[in-house]
Amino acid sequence: MKNQPPKKYIIDAEEAESMAKSRGLTLPQLLPSLVKSAQNLAHPPISNFAVGVVGLASDGRIFLGGNIEFPGLPLHHTIHGEQFFITNLAAHGGGSKLLYVAVSATPCGHCRQFFQELRGISETQIAIADQENPNYKSFPSILPNAFGPYDLLDLETPLILEKHNNQLSLEDENLIIKNENSVNGYFDLINKNEESLKKEALEAARGSHAPYSGCPSGLALMDCEGNVYKGSYMESAAYNPSMMPVQAALVAYMVAGGVGYERIVAAVLVEKEAVVVR
Repeated sequence: MKNQPPKKYIIDAEEAESMAKSRGLTLPQLLPSLVKSAQNLAHPPISNFAVGVVGLASDGRIFLGGNIEFPGLPLHHTIHGEQFFITNLAAHGGGSKLLYVAVSATPCGHCRQFFQELRGISETQIAIADQENPNYKSFPSILPNAFGPYDLLDLETPLILEKHNNQLSLEDENLIIKNENSVNGYFDLINKNEESLKKEALEAARGSHAPYSGCPSGLALMDCEGNVYKGSYMESAAYNPSMMPVQAALVAYMVAGGVGYERIVAAVLVEKEAVVVR
């Protein structure tokens, strides 16, 4: 597997423009043609149903995502393709808005709801690639009368793609730091990087989107080469579609080229002690 080319989850603006021009397409027209590539990023060993998601962000970059399933774990640990995509978009600063998105199949209700955490989602155009004529339509057409952030929050509260700055510090007495290590010969590596893992997990918690519970959390993973990948907890106004920090950190691991969960040797979780949810 090491000899395979790395999977691509982000296409920069210049390359996206070049790809569209070479095919005689506009950027929105290009997205459905990339859905198969996004499906190749999926890993669904339980359902064998690969979901691919491709979106154009307001900064001109194209982001991809696919669904990830975990044999031996409860099904709710599954990372939906749309969740993967939004996590990828949020973690890499795709700009203030999602302009267009193309998906391989009609999103489930869980994912339609998670999209509501993006400001301006009612203006985003969506195309379903497996339909005979995958034309774009407005997001409200697939989720009319949506329940979302503005039913619970004021208009100034940051949403998923916007900067968050939860006031947390490693010196805070109300902060919990949990370490999970699989040493197996990596004791020195883990010990050397312990403080770095804590800081990365703290940074992820500070950037956590947790406006409904007020319980930010972040997780940092380290692989056997000492590379660190962090993920932030991201809530949904409907609660159940919320994205756990470990799921977000695994997305970061995959986007960075991580191969095989067995290469992950350490994890640190940072969260508040006195919280209503964990």
